[in-house]
Amino acid sequence: MPERYAKITGWGKYVPERVLTNADLEKMVDTSDEWITTRTGIKERRIRGENEQASDFSVKSALPALEMAGLAAKDLDLIIVACSSPDYLVPGVATIVQHKLGARCGAFQITSGCSGWVYALVTATQFIQAGTMDNILVIGTDLVSYGVDYTDRTTCVLFGDASAAVVLQPSEEPAGVITYELGSDGSGAEHLYVPGAGSVMPISKYGDRLVKERLGYIKMNGPEVFKFATRTLASSMKRVMDKAGLLPEDIALFIPHQANLRIIETAARMMHQPLDKFMINLQKYGNTSAASVPLALVEAIEEGKCRVGDKVVLCAFGAGLTWASAVVLLGSGEVSLAHSWLSLGRLAKRTVGKARDAVQAFLLNVQMRRLEAKRKAKAR
Repeated sequence: MPERYAKITGWGKYVPERVLTNADLEKMVDTSDEWITTRTGIKERRIRGENEQASDFSVKSALPALEMAGLAAKDLDLIIVACSSPDYLVPGVATIVQHKLGARCGAFQITSGCSGWVYALVTATQFIQAGTMDNILVIGTDLVSYGVDYTDRTTCVLFGDASAAVVLQPSEEPAGVITYELGSDGSGAEHLYVPGAGSVMPISKYGDRLVKERLGYIKMNGPEVFKFATRTLASSMKRVMDKAGLLPEDIALFIPHQANLRIIETAARMMHQPLDKFMINLQKYGNTSAASVPLALVEAIEEGKCRVGDKVVLCAFGAGLTWASAVVLLGSGEVSLAHSWLSLGRLAKRTVGKARDAVQAFLLNVQMRRLEAKRKAKAR
């Protein structure tokens, strides 16, 4: 039996009409366009309509993906929705999406914050590679605005709402996810979380406190999340390239989680790659959580920044704390897993590069510690 790969055959996106600009936020909290732009790179974000739910977003991104793949909803074998802002706590939003699409298949939700869609993509790939399924819809949707405290300037400037989807189908030619890495560090769970409404602080017992102390909204330890992200983004992308036997020059485009421009700039420096080799659309949408990476992927394809036959690297990071990276071959073609290792010159370059990266990571860590010490000194 020939080896099976999971090829991306269709894609789609949906962003709501309402735009919330930095100028709008200036009227809501103590902030400014300059403050937001210099610290995040974000200029505006999209916000859901009054009656729009996560399932509505998901359906609107799924339909064009299905049409491009030449499939009807009834042809699907599975639907996976990455989402941390579902219609209800129970049931998961994937079942509602399945019903609204008119599909007759299994469906489940993955809740891994901003990393969720890459987790979902890797999960779907396993079903196709195993030969048990042929047509899988993978959606990333989040309506983060409903969980944002618009009196907290440290979080409300960051997030927006969106959805994006892809269809995976089997291919005998190399395609789709070639290598991947899934990671988690639960010791940092409370650096980015919603304290209330779960089993730790149920509404039935702590309802008044949740409202009074605004514990039903996203709380973020910005400095800790920033340090985690800068450590993770470049290193995880490098590791999945290593697994594939690829160097940065083999990659057409890097597609990182769209959380903060400074994080992406740091990754570009650490990887010694030009910034224009990184897909960036956060200035338009902000951080759309599980929708961030697939939305960037879809727009990169639409804008001609990557094409069939190109290799791209995806990397997401977020609540958990979690991260997920993958080397993805668009369309189908030769992966050439061994070609980077056949050349002694390239092997030498890789070895030197690893040593240089280790030194650079050490220096970055020292710098971050100094900044943290200065911050604590000022706090005193």
